[in-house]
Amino acid sequence: MPYLVKLSLESQWLWVIVKCSLAFLFLSSGLGKVIDVEAGYMEMQAAGLTPVWFFNYASALILLVGAYCILFERHMWLGSLLLSIFLLLTIFIVHTFWTMSGLQATIAFYFAIEHIAVIGGLWSITIASHFRQQLRSHGVIA
Repeated sequence: MPYLVKLSLESQWLWVIVKCSLAFLFLSSGLGKVIDVEAGYMEMQAAGLTPVWFFNYASALILLVGAYCILFERHMWLGSLLLSIFLLLTIFIVHTFWTMSGLQATIAFYFAIEHIAVIGGLWSITIASHFRQQLRSHGVIA
């Protein structure tokens, strides 16, 4: 591996960018549900979730807690678990492509695939965090 690539992969600045990139998805969605409550309520209503207020704020809480866990590496495994379950439930409640047809089914299928890829990213960053902490404790990285 080229030295510059190795140096970049071990750097703190790239690690911060990676965490921010992944957390941004959940942070923006969670804040959106809190800031624009009406839109959040409409989203819950469209998914058939009642009471809409409960599911809107519960979703926001899960998204914001998960983003916090990622950004600050506090119980990252828990944040990844919460967000993974949230994404899986979203597939089975909202993106039910197997019950649809045509373009609607295709779009829902793409969302489901995207959610599965994000789950992979969540667990990848959790594994990387674990090993970075071990390397830090052995003085290998700063």
